[in-house]
Amino acid sequence: MVQHASHQSQPLLRIEGITLRFGGIVALDGVSFDVQAGQICGLIGPNGAGKSSLFNCLSRLYAWQAGQITFGGQPLSALTRHRVACLGLGRTFQNLALFPSMTVADNVRLGTHSHVHGGFVRDALRLPGVRRRERQADAEAGALMELLDLSGVAGRRAADLPFGTQKRVELARALACRPRLLMLDEPACGLNHEELEGLGTLILSLRERLALTVLLVEHHMGLVMRVSDKVVALNFGRKIAEGTPRAVRSHPEVIRAYLGPQAQECEEPQHAGIA
Repeated sequence: MVQHASHQSQPLLRIEGITLRFGGIVALDGVSFDVQAGQICGLIGPNGAGKSSLFNCLSRLYAWQAGQITFGGQPLSALTRHRVACLGLGRTFQNLALFPSMTVADNVRLGTHSHVHGGFVRDALRLPGVRRRERQADAEAGALMELLDLSGVAGRRAADLPFGTQKRVELARALACRPRLLMLDEPACGLNHEELEGLGTLILSLRERLALTVLLVEHHMGLVMRVSDKVVALNFGRKIAEGTPRAVRSHPEVIRAYLGPQAQECEEPQHAGIA
């Protein structure tokens, strides 16, 4: 059983005063919050709030201008993208980032690269240990495909599968990196009702079975409120609320962000998908 360690003094992820600008546009404006090991933290906000920009900072796709991000006590600013993956950050993307002409199994195997492969030269020359690492990668990919009910399509091209199944392939590939922090970017986007119902259960199950910490960006508020231990709300690049799902969804700033400046404060909002 995972210990949801909200009492720990040292968070797994600490975001301190992150500011990100693109020319004159401020995408993130002094954003700060912590995520403890074992937590599921929901990150919400209207379109353009800065959620994906923050994910891209965590993945080192963007270089921020001020502030600091530490993961397991280690600053991320000095690390390359590859080293960030090796450190234990895995992510999915709002728009699928699979290799469509490759099989499901090959897509998932790619996720093991950060911890299984021994270097280009060693692999290319088939030096000792390469076959063992390949068997290890196959075994890990097979276990993840079984866990996510993908074994039956392992040999099929990713492009030939339904969208919801492709989403699970991308999730399996992210898990193949052996992440300590799993970043999910709009995992419910494009799913049908039945797939959406199972997604929340899957996220909770993966957290327990794989001892994961999860940072979840999602517009589907029902999902966020159901699975998250804490929620952080952004608007126009600023943090406007942080706390339990119940506290955040009833926060006046969050209500105004979703309903507009004329919105009346209410204890249990039932509009605009924030209930």
